Amino acid sequence: MLIRAEDSVLIVIDMQERLVPAMQAPARTIKNTRLLLTAASACNVPTIITEQYSKGLGPTIPEIKTASPDSPIVEKMHFSCMEDPQFKTMFSALDRKQAILVGMEAHICVVQTAASLIEDNYEVFVVSDATASRTVDSEEACKVRLNASGAHMVTSEMVVFEWLGKAGTPAFKSLLPLIKH
Repeated sequence: MLIRAEDSVLIVIDMQERLVPAMQAPARTIKNTRLLLTAASACNVPTIITEQYSKGLGPTIPEIKTASPDSPIVEKMHFSCMEDPQFKTMFSALDRKQAILVGMEAHICVVQTAASLIEDNYEVFVVSDATASRTVDSEEACKVRLNASGAHMVTSEMVVFEWLGKAGTPAFKSLLPLIKH
């Protein structure tokens, strides 16, 4: 199945000031999440950003906020975004069938959100190069579990090019320099 812009919501999970530095490859995760946020804007894909217990983990990092300044930020305490009533209401109101997940920590909040979305019959795509955990073992276990549960593991470029659908459009021309970089 293709990832389609008109069916998608990009969910950026818990990319917060006190969490990001503890992750494996944080620069890669930030770069690819920024690419996805820019592509989401160019392709009219709504985005929701979450913060897990911001009092303890701090706010969303500036690199993410500035890439998508109009995206709502939902404070949560549940590990699964779908267990948070505010998030679930906001997500459901968008009436889209595909969830594109990025963020931290892959083996906790990302995997639990994916599981909840799958239980609710959404198509779930987890962007492997835009998610992270503190350890490689946790990231690998997360990928195995997600694959077994029916989530689709994809890369940021796969998402961008499927959202675009074809070359030569204004969105394609604006995103190409970011992809080549």
